Amino acid sequence: METMERLFQSNFKVGAYPFYEYLRQHDPIFLMSQQHNQSSWIVTKYDHVKELLKTQSFLKDQSKLFSTSPHDTPQDEMTTIFQNMMLDVDPPDHTRLRKLVQPYFNPKTIKNLQPRIEDIADQLIMEMNNKKGPIDLINDFAFPLPIIVISELLGVPAEDRNKFRRWSNTILAAADDMETDFVEDVQAFTQYLTRLFEERREEPQDDLISNLLQAEEEGEQLSRTELYSMIVLLIIAGHETTVNLIANTMYALFEHPRQMERLREDFSWTENAIEEGLRYYSPVDFSTARWAEKDMEFHGKHIQRGDLVLASLSSANRDESKFERADEFDITRKEVQHVAFGFGIHFCLGAPLARLEGKIALEKLLNAFPDIRLAEQKPNWRPVFLLRGLDNLYVNIK
Repeated sequence: METMERLFQSNFKVGAYPFYEYLRQHDPIFLMSQQHNQSSWIVTKYDHVKELLKTQSFLKDQSKLFSTSPHDTPQDEMTTIFQNMMLDVDPPDHTRLRKLVQPYFNPKTIKNLQPRIEDIADQLIMEMNNKKGPIDLINDFAFPLPIIVISELLGVPAEDRNKFRRWSNTILAAADDMETDFVEDVQAFTQYLTRLFEERREEPQDDLISNLLQAEEEGEQLSRTELYSMIVLLIIAGHETTVNLIANTMYALFEHPRQMERLREDFSWTENAIEEGLRYYSPVDFSTARWAEKDMEFHGKHIQRGDLVLASLSSANRDESKFERADEFDITRKEVQHVAFGFGIHFCLGAPLARLEGKIALEKLLNAFPDIRLAEQKPNWRPVFLLRGLDNLYVNIK
């Protein structure tokens, strides 16, 4: 099996799960590439993935290992924004940054958002009802729901929300291949944020951006670069994962009509359906990069200092040694201990919000459209290495 080549084929997502199974059984710590004395590895087994995500032997901040990034580009000034994201730093910086935004994402705060999320879902469903023909469930529901929620939380004006979809797509695509649009879109993104920050400094509001600007002005809590990085991360992570969670879970239900019927008959299974959806079609295929702090042995493989290591969350969530009938979608599965939101100190900050949005989405859609069904055309998986999401999801609702 030509394992490395398969990872970069445009149709890789279609046959990914049998490929992951092959790796788990034959090469669970997989050498993906080797160049310039640096190796890149993919970890595929559940227990190994949890160990990787938890251990302090792998770093997020590559500046601790390299004087310059091993993947320097002409856009270094702009990429600095992404290298200072909370996802890509270690304690104590990670602890400090997470503490600044944690109050906005704790379960109690998120619970208070439920009435507003339900109102947004109802409005989107009303607009869907007024359309004819097949409807793209992603474009008309799964995307706008979380982008409206995170935008309102941050304080982003309603008329600017759709801009983030293009910017987000460009940034995520750059993880695979640095396109020329990257420079223009990141410049547009940062220029937009600069104008928004100026407005909020002049007229602070009761939103997360205003509060983070206050933390930046205090100096010791948040630097200017960290401020930009934090907002970019919250906008992208605040909607991308949830778009995939909603659409992927609905797609799995369409593929398994008996499970769909079970859920229709008893909505007490909704939270379980969300957890099974997260496991079965994980919204994030791979963790962001970690780097070996020193030479080490990791489950039979020699990892050198500076090697890049990725966790395959999708593979871990289909590990047959952890989950019985791992390749079956079963909303009644008990204690679905997946790693779709990661593990350890970098566990997804927005997990409570994504779960609530997913639960509301499923219940609202199935209540409003008792005959909702997949349109004839089969959807395609987006060719984005880090994520598992659909290009579109056309449905008939009448």
